[in-house]
Amino acid sequence: MSKAQRAEVDVMLRQPQPEGPRSVEEIRAGFRALMARMTVPDTIRTTRTTLGNRPALRVEPHDGPGAGTILYFHGGGFVFGSPETALSLTGHLVARTGFGAHSPDYRLAPEHPFPAAIDDTLSAYRALLDSGEAPSSIAFAGDSAGGGLSITTCLAARDAGLPLPAAIVAFSPSLDATRTGRSMDTKEAVDPVFTRKAVEHTGAMYLAGADPHQPLLSPAVLADLTGFPPLLIQVGTNEILLDDSTRLAERARSVGVDVILDVTADVPHVFQAFAGVLDEADEALDRAALFLSQRIRAAGTPHTSTK
Repeated sequence: MSKAQRAEVDVMLRQPQPEGPRSVEEIRAGFRALMARMTVPDTIRTTRTTLGNRPALRVEPHDGPGAGTILYFHGGGFVFGSPETALSLTGHLVARTGFGAHSPDYRLAPEHPFPAAIDDTLSAYRALLDSGEAPSSIAFAGDSAGGGLSITTCLAARDAGLPLPAAIVAFSPSLDATRTGRSMDTKEAVDPVFTRKAVEHTGAMYLAGADPHQPLLSPAVLADLTGFPPLLIQVGTNEILLDDSTRLAERARSVGVDVILDVTADVPHVFQAFAGVLDEADEALDRAALFLSQRIRAAGTPHTSTK
């Protein structure tokens, strides 16, 4: 693990931003430009498709997928991002597990506020089940807002009476729209990505006046996680959303959920996106791939060994 690598990533993320609030279009363009700098494996192929009446990206190994499916939810504060901006993450999970992935292009705020994103991700999961895929062969995964969706989509599926997936992997998930975690303030000085003001700005677009005190918006403090599948949460210490992860893990443990809280020191929000640049990113993705391969195998489905 290299302090020099961590410093390089920190400098990249702290590039000066324009003064004053940015428009939604400027925020989206800036995020696309940042994520275009991330490394995508050359051992995958992508295909545009539809899933649950929404556009989606199908990601597969070049030599074809094994018997397992990752339903991947991209990050972006529910306001920006796309399956393409998350391809460094989806692609590395696919390359490491041999599974195929679907990444739905769920609707974004402010044009489509809560609960549009959850409606779309739940619809994507229904579509996989309706196509004949066994829930034991499906895992949810996501980063940031998409990490939050991996939890809230599972809540919505359980409440709808659907069978739950085999496992969940959440990278730096956003899990508390009430913004009550202590790390929102104690970590602001070391977080190179977010400030409280920034997440409250985009969060307000997603809420559109909705009360944040409800499980589908703040699962870290309000959700009953009873019956959830095994859960892996990966988070860095240099992020204001750290307590979203620690509190959700505590809630999961309290109701008997098999949960791994995987905290990496001195790395930023969704540090896994820096695979190939940051040793900790590659190591975390290796752990996530092993977790997925083991859990889908434990559910009784054939699988491809972790590569």
